[in-house]
Amino acid sequence: MQFEHSAQLRAAHPDLIAGVVHVADGITADADRTGSTADHLAEARRRLTADGSESGFPEIQAWRRAYAAMGLRPTRYRCAAEALLRRLRLDGELPRVHPLVDLCNAVSAAYAIPVAVLDLDRVDGDLVVRPAHGDETYLSFAGDTEHPDPGEVTFVDSVGRAHARRWTNRQSGWSAVRAGTSSVLIVAEALHQGAEPAVTRLVDTLVAELTDGWSVPATAAVLTAAAPRFCAPAATTLSRPAGGPCS
Repeated sequence: MQFEHSAQLRAAHPDLIAGVVHVADGITADADRTGSTADHLAEARRRLTADGSESGFPEIQAWRRAYAAMGLRPTRYRCAAEALLRRLRLDGELPRVHPLVDLCNAVSAAYAIPVAVLDLDRVDGDLVVRPAHGDETYLSFAGDTEHPDPGEVTFVDSVGRAHARRWTNRQSGWSAVRAGTSSVLIVAEALHQGAEPAVTRLVDTLVAELTDGWSVPATAAVLTAAAPRFCAPAATTLSRPAGGPCS
């Protein structure tokens, strides 16, 4: 499969940097990553204590500007990282769902960068982040079928299924990680100044966590305007260079 952001979206957001991590098989729901998850949450709490409310973080401010440019009210539709940080600040904890989801949520909060985790067995063909046409089908976590508004940014697969609403605001229940998930695609997206080194560190963190926690082969890449597309290899290896941008 291939993953990319459309040329139209990249033209509208030239500072976009994305990190992609692909695991072809081997994710399980019984891995114990509570220690690592707690460490990343501790880092998020440290930053909230040192720097104040998440709304002032440069990573979050960049997403707020992007949402405003798309005609969305940023305090109503928050990017996933802001929503997680806000919940952590107010409640002191994040809900536990699945060891991989919990880990990625904690990493997202620590880096203040939205991270999506998709069950690849529920994604048909390639995946493109692009403005919606309005006829894509989105399944909410409540089981309701929705259609993204025309022009709304979403993740769309080859059969027209939408896997997100309002870009990094809300994932789909259709491709959410569940107990039987084995193959995943993890996507981190950032728009702030200095995003590339931050996303690179985030990707390296996730690859290390997957290696330590699940002992699975993982491939990864950092996507930019010059290298905007990720191609999942037919056979993965533990080294990052095995996967990455493709022409």
